[in-house]
Amino acid sequence: MSVTSDDFLSTIKAVVDRVGTGQQDQKQQAAKILTEAVRNGGVIQAFGCGHSEALAMEIAGRAGGLVPTNRIALRDIVLYGGDPLEALADPMVERGTEIAHRLYDLAPIKPDDAFVIASNSGINGAVVEMALLVKERGHRLVAITSAQHSAGVDSRHPSGRKLGEIADVVLDNGAPYGDAALPLPGGGAVGAVSSITAALLAQQIVIDVVANLLSDGMTPPVYLSDNVPGGKEHNARIEARYAGRIRRTA
Repeated sequence: MSVTSDDFLSTIKAVVDRVGTGQQDQKQQAAKILTEAVRNGGVIQAFGCGHSEALAMEIAGRAGGLVPTNRIALRDIVLYGGDPLEALADPMVERGTEIAHRLYDLAPIKPDDAFVIASNSGINGAVVEMALLVKERGHRLVAITSAQHSAGVDSRHPSGRKLGEIADVVLDNGAPYGDAALPLPGGGAVGAVSSITAALLAQQIVIDVVANLLSDGMTPPVYLSDNVPGGKEHNARIEARYAGRIRRTA
Protein backbone atom coordinates (compact mmCIF):
# COMPACT_ATOMS: atom_id res chain seq x y z
CA MET A 1 0.00 0.00 0.00
CA SER A 2 1.30 3.46 -0.89
CA VAL A 3 1.57 6.19 1.71
CA THR A 4 0.23 9.52 0.46
CA SER A 5 -2.20 12.12 1.74
CA ASP A 6 -4.62 10.98 -0.98
CA ASP A 7 -4.42 7.44 0.38
CA PHE A 8 -5.28 8.73 3.81
CA LEU A 9 -8.16 10.78 2.44
CA SER A 10 -9.59 7.72 0.73
CA THR A 11 -9.22 5.63 3.88
CA ILE A 12 -10.64 8.22 6.24
CA LYS A 13 -13.63 8.85 3.97
CA ALA A 14 -14.57 5.19 4.24
CA VAL A 15 -14.17 5.17 8.03
CA VAL A 16 -16.12 8.42 8.42
CA ASP A 17 -18.93 7.03 6.29
CA ARG A 18 -19.05 3.82 8.33
CA VAL A 19 -18.96 5.60 11.68
CA GLY A 20 -21.28 8.36 10.57
CA THR A 21 -24.01 6.08 9.25
CA GLY A 22 -23.69 3.22 11.73
CA GLN A 23 -24.57 2.62 15.38
CA GLN A 24 -27.88 4.44 15.06
CA ASP A 25 -29.45 2.80 18.12
CA GLN A 26 -26.43 3.60 20.27
CA LYS A 27 -26.37 7.20 19.05
CA GLN A 28 -30.03 7.62 19.90
CA GLN A 29 -29.47 6.13 23.35
CA ALA A 30 -26.53 8.47 23.93
CA ALA A 31 -28.55 11.47 22.79
CA LYS A 32 -31.42 10.45 25.09
CA ILE A 33 -29.09 10.32 28.10
CA LEU A 34 -27.66 13.76 27.35
CA THR A 35 -31.05 15.25 26.50
CA GLU A 36 -32.43 14.17 29.86
CA ALA A 37 -29.48 15.77 31.61
CA VAL A 38 -29.99 19.11 29.85
CA ARG A 39 -33.76 18.96 30.26
CA ASN A 40 -33.36 18.45 34.01
CA GLY A 41 -30.98 21.37 34.38
CA GLY A 42 -27.85 19.24 34.36
CA VAL A 43 -24.56 19.73 32.56
CA ILE A 44 -22.77 17.40 30.16
CA GLN A 45 -19.33 16.68 31.60
CA ALA A 46 -16.75 15.68 28.99
CA PHE A 47 -13.40 14.04 29.74
CA GLY A 48 -10.50 12.62 27.79
CA CYS A 49 -6.72 12.35 28.17
CA GLY A 50 -4.06 12.90 25.55
CA HIS A 51 -5.50 13.38 22.09
CA SER A 52 -8.87 12.19 23.36
CA GLU A 53 -9.16 15.58 25.06
CA ALA A 54 -10.09 16.80 21.57
CA LEU A 55 -13.44 15.06 22.09
CA ALA A 56 -14.07 17.08 25.24
CA MET A 57 -13.16 20.27 23.39
CA GLU A 58 -15.57 19.32 20.62
CA ILE A 59 -18.42 19.00 23.11
CA ALA A 60 -17.73 21.76 25.62
CA GLY A 61 -17.68 25.46 24.86
CA ARG A 62 -17.66 25.73 21.09
CA ALA A 63 -19.79 27.58 18.54
CA GLY A 64 -22.78 25.54 17.46
CA GLY A 65 -22.57 23.41 20.59
CA LEU A 66 -24.55 23.21 23.80
CA VAL A 67 -23.88 25.76 26.52
CA PRO A 68 -24.49 23.40 29.51
CA THR A 69 -21.24 21.53 28.91
CA ASN A 70 -18.02 21.34 30.88
CA ARG A 71 -14.58 20.03 29.97
CA ILE A 72 -12.61 18.11 32.59
CA ALA A 73 -8.87 17.91 31.84
CA LEU A 74 -5.75 16.68 33.58
CA ARG A 75 -4.48 20.25 33.91
CA ASP A 76 -7.43 21.06 36.19
CA ILE A 77 -5.29 19.95 39.13
CA VAL A 78 -3.07 22.96 38.34
CA LEU A 79 -5.70 25.46 37.17
CA TYR A 80 -8.21 24.77 39.94
CA GLY A 81 -6.42 22.56 42.45
CA GLY A 82 -3.32 24.62 43.05
CA ASP A 83 -0.88 21.83 42.19
CA PRO A 84 2.48 22.85 40.72
CA LEU A 85 2.86 22.61 36.96
CA GLU A 86 5.42 19.86 37.52
CA ALA A 87 2.56 17.60 38.61
CA LEU A 88 1.68 17.21 34.92
CA ALA A 89 5.23 16.53 33.81
CA ASP A 90 5.05 12.80 34.51
CA PRO A 91 4.14 11.11 31.21
CA MET A 92 2.56 8.30 33.24
CA VAL A 93 0.05 10.58 34.97
CA GLU A 94 -2.91 9.31 32.96
CA ARG A 95 -2.05 5.70 33.74
CA GLY A 96 -2.61 6.14 37.47
CA THR A 97 -5.98 6.04 39.20
CA GLU A 98 -5.56 8.71 41.88
CA ILE A 99 -5.90 11.69 39.57
CA ALA A 100 -9.45 10.70 38.58
CA HIS A 101 -10.69 11.29 42.13
CA ARG A 102 -8.94 14.64 42.29
CA LEU A 103 -10.43 15.75 38.99
CA TYR A 104 -13.92 14.66 39.97
CA ASP A 105 -13.73 16.49 43.30
CA LEU A 106 -12.42 19.67 41.66
CA ALA A 107 -15.10 19.76 38.94
CA PRO A 108 -18.42 21.60 39.40
CA ILE A 109 -20.45 18.40 39.19
CA LYS A 110 -24.09 18.03 40.26
CA PRO A 111 -26.28 14.90 40.53
CA ASP A 112 -28.18 15.59 37.28
CA ASP A 113 -25.01 15.79 35.19
CA ALA A 114 -24.21 13.17 32.56
CA PHE A 115 -20.74 12.25 31.30
CA VAL A 116 -19.08 11.63 27.96
CA ILE A 117 -15.64 10.01 28.28
CA ALA A 118 -13.36 9.36 25.33
CA SER A 119 -10.35 7.07 25.12
CA ASN A 120 -9.16 5.31 22.00
CA SER A 121 -7.74 2.37 23.95
CA GLY A 122 -10.06 2.63 26.94
CA ILE A 123 -7.49 1.01 29.21
CA ASN A 124 -5.55 3.67 31.12
CA GLY A 125 -6.02 4.06 34.85
CA ALA A 126 -7.29 7.64 34.92
CA VAL A 127 -10.00 7.06 32.32
CA VAL A 128 -11.19 3.73 33.73
CA GLU A 129 -11.16 5.05 37.29
CA MET A 130 -13.12 8.14 36.24
CA ALA A 131 -15.69 5.92 34.54
CA LEU A 132 -16.03 3.75 37.65
CA LEU A 133 -16.31 6.83 39.86
CA VAL A 134 -18.94 8.39 37.59
CA LYS A 135 -21.09 5.27 37.78
CA GLU A 136 -20.59 4.92 41.56
CA ARG A 137 -21.87 8.49 41.96
CA GLY A 138 -25.00 7.70 39.96
CA HIS A 139 -24.31 9.50 36.68
CA ARG A 140 -25.13 8.21 33.22
CA LEU A 141 -22.09 7.63 31.03
CA VAL A 142 -21.48 7.62 27.29
CA ALA A 143 -18.12 6.24 26.15
CA ILE A 144 -16.37 6.81 22.82
CA THR A 145 -13.58 4.32 22.16
CA SER A 146 -12.04 2.07 19.52
CA ALA A 147 -13.61 -1.37 19.76
CA GLN A 148 -10.77 -2.92 17.76
CA HIS A 149 -7.93 -1.37 19.73
CA SER A 150 -9.55 -1.92 23.12
CA ALA A 151 -10.17 -5.58 22.35
CA GLY A 152 -6.50 -6.07 21.43
CA VAL A 153 -4.88 -4.77 24.64
CA ASP A 154 -5.05 -5.49 28.36
CA SER A 155 -6.42 -2.99 30.85
CA ARG A 156 -3.92 -0.98 32.88
CA HIS A 157 -6.48 -0.49 35.66
CA PRO A 158 -6.13 -2.65 38.79
CA SER A 159 -9.66 -3.97 38.25
CA GLY A 160 -8.79 -5.27 34.80
CA ARG A 161 -11.79 -3.43 33.37
CA LYS A 162 -11.94 -1.17 30.34
CA LEU A 163 -13.93 1.97 29.58
CA GLY A 164 -16.31 0.20 27.21
CA GLU A 165 -17.25 -2.32 29.90
CA ILE A 166 -18.43 0.39 32.30
CA ALA A 167 -20.43 2.88 30.24
CA ASP A 168 -24.20 2.87 29.74
CA VAL A 169 -23.70 3.43 26.01
CA VAL A 170 -20.56 2.74 23.98
CA LEU A 171 -19.81 4.30 20.59
CA ASP A 172 -17.06 2.82 18.44
CA ASN A 173 -14.89 5.49 16.79
CA GLY A 174 -13.88 3.01 14.07
CA ALA A 175 -10.15 3.54 14.58
CA PRO A 176 -7.90 0.56 13.83
CA TYR A 177 -5.56 -1.07 16.32
CA GLY A 178 -2.84 1.49 16.99
CA ASP A 179 -5.10 4.29 15.64
CA ALA A 180 -3.04 5.04 12.51
CA ALA A 181 -4.47 3.94 9.19
CA LEU A 182 -1.67 3.59 6.63
CA PRO A 183 0.92 0.82 7.22
CA LEU A 184 4.56 1.72 6.69
CA PRO A 185 6.98 -0.61 4.86
CA GLY A 186 9.31 -0.93 7.84
CA GLY A 187 6.54 -1.40 10.40
CA GLY A 188 4.23 0.98 12.19
CA ALA A 189 1.65 3.19 10.52
CA VAL A 190 0.79 6.84 9.86
CA GLY A 191 -2.45 8.81 9.67
CA ALA A 192 -4.43 8.86 12.93
CA VAL A 193 -8.17 8.23 12.81
CA SER A 194 -9.65 8.56 16.30
CA SER A 195 -9.67 12.36 16.66
CA ILE A 196 -11.52 12.77 13.36
CA THR A 197 -14.19 10.18 14.01
CA ALA A 198 -14.64 11.14 17.67
CA ALA A 199 -15.32 14.71 16.57
CA LEU A 200 -17.90 13.42 14.10
CA LEU A 201 -19.62 11.34 16.78
CA ALA A 202 -19.59 14.28 19.21
CA GLN A 203 -21.24 16.57 16.67
CA GLN A 204 -23.83 13.96 15.71
CA ILE A 205 -24.79 13.40 19.34
CA VAL A 206 -25.06 17.12 20.05
CA ILE A 207 -27.25 17.63 16.98
CA ASP A 208 -29.51 14.78 18.09
CA VAL A 209 -29.79 16.33 21.57
CA VAL A 210 -30.78 19.65 20.02
CA ALA A 211 -33.33 17.87 17.83
CA ASN A 212 -34.80 16.19 20.91
CA LEU A 213 -35.07 19.51 22.74
CA LEU A 214 -36.78 21.09 19.75
CA SER A 215 -39.26 18.21 19.69
CA ASP A 216 -39.97 18.95 23.35
CA GLY A 217 -40.80 22.54 22.46
CA MET A 218 -37.67 23.88 24.16
CA THR A 219 -35.28 26.49 22.83
CA PRO A 220 -31.92 24.70 22.78
CA PRO A 221 -29.18 26.49 24.75
CA VAL A 222 -26.70 26.67 21.88
CA TYR A 223 -23.58 28.82 21.50
CA LEU A 224 -23.10 31.34 18.74
CA SER A 225 -19.61 32.19 17.61
CA ASP A 226 -18.10 35.00 19.67
CA ASN A 227 -16.86 36.31 16.34
CA VAL A 228 -20.28 37.23 14.93
CA PRO A 229 -22.18 40.38 15.93
CA GLY A 230 -24.13 39.78 19.15
CA GLY A 231 -22.59 36.35 19.66
CA LYS A 232 -20.69 37.18 22.82
CA GLU A 233 -23.74 38.80 24.40
CA HIS A 234 -25.98 35.90 23.42
CA ASN A 235 -23.58 33.42 24.95
CA ALA A 236 -23.16 35.40 28.16
CA ARG A 237 -26.93 35.46 28.70
CA ILE A 238 -27.21 31.69 28.43
CA GLU A 239 -24.03 30.99 30.40
CA ALA A 240 -25.50 33.01 33.28
CA ARG A 241 -28.12 30.27 33.74
CA TYR A 242 -25.30 27.86 34.57
CA ALA A 243 -23.18 30.14 36.74
CA GLY A 244 -20.68 28.10 38.72
CA ARG A 245 -21.51 24.97 36.73
CA ILE A 246 -19.40 25.40 33.61
CA ARG A 247 -15.77 26.46 33.19
CA ARG A 248 -14.29 27.92 30.06
CA THR A 249 -10.53 27.74 29.66
CA ALA A 250 -8.32 27.67 26.59
